[in-house]
Amino acid sequence: MKTLPGKTVERLSQYRRALAATLAANRSYVFSHELAAMLHITAVQVRRDLMLIGYGSVMRKGYDVRELINTIGSIIDAPNGLNVAIIGMGNLGRAITGYFRGKRTNMNVVAAFDVDPQKVDKVVAGVRCYNISQMRKLRTDLDIMVAVLAVPADQAVSMASMLVSNGIKGIMNFTTVPLNVPDTVYLEEFDMITSIEKVAYFVKENQQPAGQ
Repeated sequence: MKTLPGKTVERLSQYRRALAATLAANRSYVFSHELAAMLHITAVQVRRDLMLIGYGSVMRKGYDVRELINTIGSIIDAPNGLNVAIIGMGNLGRAITGYFRGKRTNMNVVAAFDVDPQKVDKVVAGVRCYNISQMRKLRTDLDIMVAVLAVPADQAVSMASMLVSNGIKGIMNFTTVPLNVPDTVYLEEFDMITSIEKVAYFVKENQQPAGQ
C-alpha cells in the first residue's frame, strides 16, 4: 500500500475511536452514514477513506466494527509499537503525560525530559523525568522514536535541533514556534492559540445579527 495522505491517517484514527465507542455500545456493525455523522463528515468521505485501505462493507449490514478496528490498527500502528518521550515537564507537559499514557497500547510514553533540577527524577503518571543531558543515552537505551515538544517558546528551535541530532524520527510540536526539520523527520505542529482563535472567530460570526 502507498503512503496514505496525512488527513486520511487523521480520519482513520478518528474512525477507530468512534468504532471503539460503537463496540462499547454493543453494536457489531455500523453504516458509513452513521460513522460519518459521528465525525461530522460525509458518508462519501468515509467510503473513500476505507476504499483506500481496501476495506468494504457487508451488503445490508454495514461495516464489521471489530474487524474494521483491527484493519485500521494494522495499517496505522507500528507492528511492535513506538516509544515516546515528553520534552518539557511544565504544566502542559505534565497534562499531556497524564492524558496520553495508556491511550494507545502501541504508543508507549517511556520517559520525560527537562532542565529544571526540581522536576528531574519526579514521576508523573508512571513516567520518570530525566535531565535533558541524558537524552542521547536514553534515546538509544529506551529506543525512543517520537518526541512531544512542550517546552517554552524560546527553547523550541534549539530543543528540536537537539532531538533531531539524537535520532528522534517524529516530533509533535506543542509550542507556538514553527519548526524546520529534515525530510527524514516527520513534524506535526499543533498551535493551540490558532485553534482557539479559530473557535473565537466562528463564535463571533455566529453572534452577529443577520445582514451584518
